[in-house]
Amino acid sequence: GFLLGGIVSPPDAVSAGAILKFVKVPKTTATVLEGESLFNDASSLIIFRFALIAVGTGQFIWSDAILNFSWMVFGGIAIGLLLGWIFTQAHKRLPTDAPSDIVFTLLEPYILYWVAEQLHSSGVMAVVVGGLFLANRRFQILNSESRIRGYSFWESFVFILNGLVFFIIGLDLTEVVTGLKNAGISINTGIYYGVIVTGFIILVRIVASYLAFFSTLLFRRSVLSTDFSIRKSLGTPLILGWTGMRGVVSLAAALSIPVYLDNGDVFPQRALILFISFIVIILTLFVQGLTLPFILKRFDMSKMLALVESNEDEEQKLKKEIWRFSIDRMQEKYHKQISASAFLTANIKYWEQKLDNTEENFISDETRHIYLELLEAQRQFLIEKNKNVFLDEDIVRRQLYLIDLEEERIKNID
Repeated sequence: GFLLGGIVSPPDAVSAGAILKFVKVPKTTATVLEGESLFNDASSLIIFRFALIAVGTGQFIWSDAILNFSWMVFGGIAIGLLLGWIFTQAHKRLPTDAPSDIVFTLLEPYILYWVAEQLHSSGVMAVVVGGLFLANRRFQILNSESRIRGYSFWESFVFILNGLVFFIIGLDLTEVVTGLKNAGISINTGIYYGVIVTGFIILVRIVASYLAFFSTLLFRRSVLSTDFSIRKSLGTPLILGWTGMRGVVSLAAALSIPVYLDNGDVFPQRALILFISFIVIILTLFVQGLTLPFILKRFDMSKMLALVESNEDEEQKLKKEIWRFSIDRMQEKYHKQISASAFLTANIKYWEQKLDNTEENFISDETRHIYLELLEAQRQFLIEKNKNVFLDEDIVRRQLYLIDLEEERIKNID
C-alpha cells in the first residue's frame, strides 16, 4: 500500500501546465500548480524507496527510517547547494561559449543526482535544490547568447522527453496487461482497483486543498489583500485539487519496481501495482485533464480575487518603469555622449515616445504586419545573396539570425 501510494501520489506539473496555456487563471494559482511538483516528487520518491526496502527485507525499523529520511532530505539539500556553488564557479571561470554552456546545463542535473545517490541521499532533492540555486544565478553565469539558445534547446528537449514518456506509457500498457493476466488477476479487477485508487487520491487532494485554504485564513491572514472575499475564493481549492494529474514521475517509479527480490522470489503484487498505476495515470490525464478547462470556466477564475494586478497591467507598468529608468540613467551619466551618438539619441526618442503613448498601441497591427513583411523581404534578399559563391555564408547566417531575433522582438511589442 505504501509502495503504491509513493507511486501515485506526485502530481504531474507538465500536464497541468499544458492545460493552463488555454485558460486564464490567477498567477498565484498557476504558480502553485506548476511549482508544487518539485518537492512533492522528492517526498513521494523517498516514501517509495522506503516502501521498496520494506517489501524486500520484510521489516521496517522506525528509528532507522527517521534517520535515513532526515539524511536523504537534508543531505540532498546540502549536496545540491554545494554542487550548485561549484557549478556556478565553473561557469564563471571556464572560457565557455553558448554550446558548451548548454551541454553543462544538460549534464549538471545528472551529476547532482548521481553524487547524491552515491552518498545514499536523495538525488531528486539534490537536483531540485541545485537547479533552483543555479536558476537564481543564471544572469551571472550565462551570457545573453547562452540564455537565448538554451531556452530554445530546453523547450524542444523537454517537449521531446514528455512525448517519449507518454509514448512509453502506451507501449508498456500491453506488457502490463499481459503480466496481470499471468498473475491470475482479471482485467476487470485491476480496473476496479484503479478506479477506486484514482477516486481516493482525487478526494484526498481536494480535502487537503481546502485544509490549506482555511489554514491560510486562520494563521496567515496577513498575506491576503484587504478586499479578500472568502465566497469568491471558495472555488480555488477545488481547482487546485482537481489539477492533480499523474504522469512522468509515477510512470518512472512504477517501472522501477524490480521483477525479483534479492532472495530470488517474485516481487509480490508487482503486476497489479503496475496496472493500477497505469490506470491512475490514464484516468487522471483524460478525466481531470479534459474536464479542467470546463471547471475553470464554470467557476470563472478570471473574476476571482488575485493578490496582484493582472499580468497585462503589471507588464505594461514595468515596461514604463524601465523606459523612465533608461532615460534618466542616460541623461544623468552619459549626457555629453548622447548628442554625439545617433544611436543613443534615437533610443531615447523611442523611449520617450513609448512613455507618451498612453491612448493606443505604439505599434498597430497594420504597422506590425508591414514591418514583419519587410523582415521577410530582408530574409529573402539575404537568401538570394547567399547564392554568390564568393560570399562567406557565415556572414549571411549571422544576419538571418539577427532578423529572427528582431522578428520575435516585434511580435512581443505592444
